[in-house]
Amino acid sequence: MKTLKDKIIKILDDKKAVDIKTIQIDELSILADFFVIATGTSSTHIKALSGELEKELKNGGIMPKGIEGRATGWILLDYGSVIVHLFLPDQRDYYNLERLWSDAKIVDFQGENIEQL
Repeated sequence: MKTLKDKIIKILDDKKAVDIKTIQIDELSILADFFVIATGTSSTHIKALSGELEKELKNGGIMPKGIEGRATGWILLDYGSVIVHLFLPDQRDYYNLERLWSDAKIVDFQGENIEQL
C-alpha cells in the first residue's frame, strides 16, 4: 500500500514536476514527518500541480489541513504528516529548504526511484 508521501510524489511526477525531493523531518520537528519539495516551470504549472494534488487526494478521501500561497511563487499544502512545497525555480533557490533542513535525511526522486513507488 502506498503511503501518502509516495502518492504525492507519484502525482507530482505524473504532472511533470521538476527536482522532487523529500526531507524527513520527524526527528527534528513536530510540524510533520516529511516535506515533499518540487519545482514547477511557471506559475501556471505550480497551480496545476497544486490543483491535481488536491483533486487526486480528495478522490481518495484525503483533504488538506491548509493551503497557502496560491498567488505567489511558493504554494504550500499541509496534509498533516506531509507538507508539500511547490516552488518556482527562483523561489526554490532563494528559500533553499534543503539547506535550511540540512540536518534531516533528504531523498531525491527521479526516474527509477519514482517508478518503484
